[in-house]
Parts: sequence; structure tokens; C-alpha cells
Amino acid sequence: MRRKIAIVGGGITGLTAAYQLLKLADAAKEEIDCHIFEASSRLGGKILTYREQNLVLEAGPDSMLARKPAGVQLIRDLGLESEIIEQNPNARQTYIVKNGQLVHMPGGTQMGIPIHFTPFLETPLLSAAGKTRVFSDLVLPKREDPSDESLGHFLRRRFGDELTDSLCEPLLAGIYAGRVDDLSLQATFPQFADLEKKYRSVILGLRKTAHPTTASTSGRSAFITLRGGLQSLIDRLSEVLSDSAQFHLRTPILEIQRLETGGYELSTAYEHFSFDCVLWTTDTQNLLKAANKLLPVGSNQWLNVPAVSTATILLGYTPDQLNHSLDGSGFVVPRLENRAITAATWTSSKWPHTTQGRFSLIRCYVGRSGQQEILKLDDKQILQKVRRDLEDLMGIQASPYFTHITRWQEAMPQYLVGHRERIRTFKQHIATHTPGFLVAGASYDGGVGIPDCVLQGQKTATDAWMYMHTEIFR
Repeated sequence: MRRKIAIVGGGITGLTAAYQLLKLADAAKEEIDCHIFEASSRLGGKILTYREQNLVLEAGPDSMLARKPAGVQLIRDLGLESEIIEQNPNARQTYIVKNGQLVHMPGGTQMGIPIHFTPFLETPLLSAAGKTRVFSDLVLPKREDPSDESLGHFLRRRFGDELTDSLCEPLLAGIYAGRVDDLSLQATFPQFADLEKKYRSVILGLRKTAHPTTASTSGRSAFITLRGGLQSLIDRLSEVLSDSAQFHLRTPILEIQRLETGGYELSTAYEHFSFDCVLWTTDTQNLLKAANKLLPVGSNQWLNVPAVSTATILLGYTPDQLNHSLDGSGFVVPRLENRAITAATWTSSKWPHTTQGRFSLIRCYVGRSGQQEILKLDDKQILQKVRRDLEDLMGIQASPYFTHITRWQEAMPQYLVGHRERIRTFKQHIATHTPGFLVAGASYDGGVGIPDCVLQGQKTATDAWMYMHTEIFR
């Protein structure tokens, strides 16, 4: 029996799921009909690389964590291992904005939390009282309540407000463009809760378990990218899938209904399709709209995952235009600094291959939870605010040689307190009420990074394959 499966969403999660399904079918010497539906005109989701004049300009993520194996293994499976580029080892210093000045991130910290004490004690980023409060973690009792709490609540009770607001918030919440006091600890950094549970003191736990920095041991970078940009991963997946899967671009799914035969009908603006199994990999709000007749009661509550809009601003300068050395990977901006920029990457230093010495490239980010007003401005006004911040913080007065502004509308899902439990409950209900309908992707669980989404795609595809080989199909 030739099975039919639909994947809704042509981002990295959906494409990885399709690739995994076709690998499973090939290993079993079976054929499947795999259809990928994408509402936009392009594949890749938030992965987007501009390739212009031999430049590699990332508008979405610029790298992935090397220590998470799913991403690296996918690159290898696709024959792209020779394209892997590691971060410039001479550009690992990160700066934090403090009172309008760029200040070195103290060495010997992990995500802002001190592991080695001397560099932390010497940093001007915290007051003496703030540093004393941080080391209270060494004697504080562990929390006995196993329920979820906000990341901010955890950090504040272990380390105090000053470390939380000055270092941890821009480093940790910045990954999600969120607020530490809103984000779920269990859904974002559950390892912190595990350290407290096992070692009582988070600092002591980190000292016992943290891997030495890659720079001081093997010389390997914590982050990797691809020579031609991360779009190369999407291009290769598309190429591999093109012979076996059918792509439907500019084809949003308007409605999903259960068929009496047990499968599902997907409706677009012009056509209806029937499938044995459906993998939904786009955000929760689109799912609620399309599947309101399908989903169990309570889904609106379980799938309450707000999303934040952001924008990426690329500014390219000729080397003689800048009076700043770009001697690091960039800087992050605590929200209490009240800047337009939330963070900036010195791309030409961090990833020299992207400009080959022809340009100094700075990539700035704007927009995060609670600071969305800037995104109501037009591109020209956003650029003006970004340039004003760069002038204040780095002394850059020159007009950039080129710019690119990319807006990401409601692109960053916010994992609020209780998120994992709500998604777990939702998945349990659809497994019972709508078997063969599965969800995966950054809006659900597992994380927002590329390796996280790859792993979700692979796991959900394997679950779909197992479902299609249950007794119901025999």
C-alpha cells in the first residue's frame, strides 16, 4: 500500500522531516507520496542567505551550535561536510553595553554565570554589592518545588537582580527575543534546574560539569556555519527531495478535516488533498485557524504561544570607513539601556569568509518582547535609529556602503511558564483524538535553534512512519 503524507511548512523542520521519511522508505524499499506545502514563495523558513557580489549575507540565523549533533550530522548526510566553517578563533570576545559603553564580557563565565571567580570579580559590569549577591548562590538552599518557574525568577533568586538584568537577560532571553521574567525555565534552560536539583548551588554545579571552553582545549569552535551560507543546507535538502517529494509553494493550508476513512483532507484556495498522515510544522496560530474543526477542546489554551517580531539590519562598510577594530564577535544590549539595537554581530570578524576582507559587515537586531514599537517604523527610520546607536556605541559616523533590512513578522515563539506541560498535554490529546496528525517545530517544544528543529523533524517523521505501519494500515 503506497502511503500519502503531507508536511505543512517548508522550513528546516519540515524539510528535515521529509528527508527522514524518504530515508526510512528507501531503507524499507517502499514508496511514499510526500507533499510539502509552503505558504510563502520560498523554502527555508527563517533561514535566508543573500548572495550578492560574492558576499554571504545572512538575514536569519548565521550559525548553529556544533555541540548539538543533529545539525552537524544532517550536514554530513547531505554531503556538505567540506563546506563547514568554524567561527574565527580570534573573534570570540563578546561585549555588553553598560551605561552606553562597550564592556568586555568577563572571562570564565557560562551564559553570564561565573565559573572562574577572579575575572568576574574584576569586571565593571556589576557593583560590589551585585557581585556579593551573585555568590550567595554558593550557600542558598535548593528549591524543592518541582513546578515550572520563569527563567527570570530562577536567576533572581539564585543570583540577584543585577546579574540577571545586566548579563543574563541580554544573553539568555536574547536567544528568544523575550523577557526573562516571562520565559519558562523548563522550556528554555532546564539544565539550570537540573544543576540546582543535583548540586544545590548552580555555580558549583557548573564548575563540576561545564566543559572547558573549546578555545582553550581543542581549538574547535562552539559555532559553525556553511561556506555558502546556511541557505546551502536548504538548497541541498531541496535538491535531494526534488525527485521524491512534491513541493507546493504559495499554497497555504486553509482547513484540515478528518475523513471518515481515517485520513485527513487538506484544503487550499483552489484544491483539496487527502492524506493518510499529516505533519504540521508551522506556528500554533496558523494551526488553530486551519484546524479549528479538528483539534480537541482546550487547544486554544494549550497552544497559547505568542510570538515576537524582529528585524535584521545588515550594514556593510569599506574597511577605511570604520574607526573601530571589530575585535570580537559583537555585543549585546540589556533592555535597561533602552537602545533600538538589541544585539549586533561583527560578521566580517566572526565569519571572515562572508566578505573576504572587502567589507566590514555589522549585523544588528531590533525588536524583542516589550520593545516592539520600532518595528512600526519604515525601513528608513529603523536604519536611522540603528545608525544612531552605532555612532553612540562604536563611534561610526560613516554612511554604510550597502544595507539590507529583513523583517521577521511574529517569528520568535515565546515559551511562557508552563509551556512544556501545555504542549505535552496537547500532544497527548491529538494522539488519542486525531491519530496520524503530528506537530513539530520551534513553536512547540525542543528549542528554536537549527539543530533543535532538525531533531524535531527527524523524530516526528519517525513517529509518522511508525504510525503508518500500524495495524490500521495493514
